[in-house]
Amino acid sequence: KQTERCMQGSLHREGINMVKAEDLTLIEKASLLSGQSEWESRELKHRNVPAFVMSDGPNGVRRQTGSGDHLGLGESKPATCFPTAGTVANSWDPQEARVMGEALGAEARDLGVQVLLGPGINMKRNPLCGRNFEYYSEDPQLAGRLAAGLIEGIQSQGVGACPKHFAVNSQELRRQASNSIVDERTLREYYLTAFEIAVKEAKPWTIMSSYNMVNGVYAHENEHLITEILKGEWGFDGLVISDWGGSNDIVESARVGAGLEMPAAGLASARQVVQGVKDGHVTEAELNASAQDVLNTVERTRNTHPTGDGFLTEDDKIRNHEIARRIARKTAVLLRNEKNALPLKKNAKLVVVGDMAATARYQGSGSSKVNAYRVDNLLDSLKAREDLQVVGYAQGYDRQGAERADLVKEAVNTVNTTNPDVVVACIGLDERSESEGLDRSHMRIPQAQLDMLAELVDTGKQIVVVLVAGSAVEVDFADDVDAIL
Repeated sequence: KQTERCMQGSLHREGINMVKAEDLTLIEKASLLSGQSEWESRELKHRNVPAFVMSDGPNGVRRQTGSGDHLGLGESKPATCFPTAGTVANSWDPQEARVMGEALGAEARDLGVQVLLGPGINMKRNPLCGRNFEYYSEDPQLAGRLAAGLIEGIQSQGVGACPKHFAVNSQELRRQASNSIVDERTLREYYLTAFEIAVKEAKPWTIMSSYNMVNGVYAHENEHLITEILKGEWGFDGLVISDWGGSNDIVESARVGAGLEMPAAGLASARQVVQGVKDGHVTEAELNASAQDVLNTVERTRNTHPTGDGFLTEDDKIRNHEIARRIARKTAVLLRNEKNALPLKKNAKLVVVGDMAATARYQGSGSSKVNAYRVDNLLDSLKAREDLQVVGYAQGYDRQGAERADLVKEAVNTVNTTNPDVVVACIGLDERSESEGLDRSHMRIPQAQLDMLAELVDTGKQIVVVLVAGSAVEVDFADDVDAIL
């Protein structure tokens, strides 16, 4: 019943008198508009207003211990790493996204997280954006419907979802100073459509504003985006949270209805808001509305305790890993398949080549990086098959892109000496190529991998490429190989 009430957005809790912003003092409600730590809202103990805990989590819960950070640098508690949004989109299946959301929400509850910061639904306007692996699509309809499924799944567990980054956030380069200049029709038809679908269909409890300016005004203080469109036209009744460090003027954000700046800013922000009321820059009614959004989120998440319930069993974790595996299987894309190279023939002899075959590349870097409970890799999975024979493995290339003729030679020698039916070459983008905070400068995969692949093609063996990347890449080698998965 509690979950049902959460889904309906009900704020009533038996035995609890909900605190109203209008009953608080000026400094109390001003203090609610910024966090008290890296991941917590501010509590008011004497008012029975607890803090709620937020965590990164587009494709897995990144629950950090200690003070934490928002760049994925510090250690986090183990969790299931689900496929990234760029992969999930290939399923074209909102129901599968919902199942993933249910599992994410359950793990968030287990780890004491009350608001999960995701999904990312910005448009892939620039194929070089370093964060494209975190976003669903360049198609706003697909992105919006998959996001709605994920949000519904997360919130069915009593955990708030936080779609991001609102809005027109298509690059990582100078993301905190860039200005997205866009006409109204393009804004409506392209950049906002996915958010509109997600807000209207799934009713997320929170939404995250983006770092950039939109037509000269920072997103977290943008009246047109927040007051007029999000809250006015779409009827969003949740909390607008700044991206971490994305609040520039807390008085202005309070005025337009953006309720929470993160992370903690001490009480300097509260003093600025109080002064802003006294100076007439923001009315007390506007401050009440923004503070009430924070209080509403406290009530919606009150049953998800920040200490963590610890209710997930080992069987639950195994089940969630299977959900991740099933989604990944649905999202594999066959790009090329000459002479029926795939599926692999029964009892085929294989040589597996590529560092990424032995050490899986399955997520990008930055704030979405998950400390996975379990990671499967291609090499071990192929070895475990009773109907296939792995007769050799070679690293083939340096993972960081250094030219290594010795590794290429070893790979070619392995193929020549074992005489396999098929060479399975696992190549793709390395970890440094896809990350929050930076964009790619080109669409090529590392040259060291291409050089190795060319040498393998010269052996005359059937070549099956397993291509691992969270973003679009050039495949000039396509005509030289038999299959690309």
